[in-house]
Amino acid sequence: MSIFFVGLPGSGKTTIGRQLARRLGLPFVDSDHVIEDRLGCSIREFFAREGEDSFRDVEQQVLDDLSQHHPGVLATGGGSVLREVNRRHLHERGHVIYLRSAPEDVYRRVRHDTGRPLLQVDDPMGRLRSLYEARDPLYRETAHHVIDTGSPSVSTLVNMIIMQLELSGQLPARPESVAPQATR
Repeated sequence: MSIFFVGLPGSGKTTIGRQLARRLGLPFVDSDHVIEDRLGCSIREFFAREGEDSFRDVEQQVLDDLSQHHPGVLATGGGSVLREVNRRHLHERGHVIYLRSAPEDVYRRVRHDTGRPLLQVDDPMGRLRSLYEARDPLYRETAHHVIDTGSPSVSTLVNMIIMQLELSGQLPARPESVAPQATR
């Protein structure tokens, strides 16, 4: 089973993905970490030196590889859906969950994180709003399920995701999540 997370930078893909993998007993990988290992430097450094197009080329190669050969839970980078081939591969090769977060919620979570190159601008809130506007339709196109992150805790979100996976037949229903049978 392969479960792929998509969403804005800072929407919780890594945190929630890691927790979900632990609960399901599946391996977890973050595509950004694999990319950094391949590059031999941080994404931020590569982005600054080589530009976004070169980064997206590497990202596409890594996502193609991971979506074919990594059964388990995969957290993708926020811009992974920008290329049609990535959207298609993710959607066809696994079960995609879009963690939809309002730009304001993301900003609150990542405002002090200097490791996110797309947010190192004069107006990060404005940048998040424009990223959301541009990418939300692409995340929706790619996803099998949309989960609003809002204010629930990580464990509540993981439970919601497990329930969605059970209802869609991706996971067998747990006995405690099955409604009791009516007795005569």
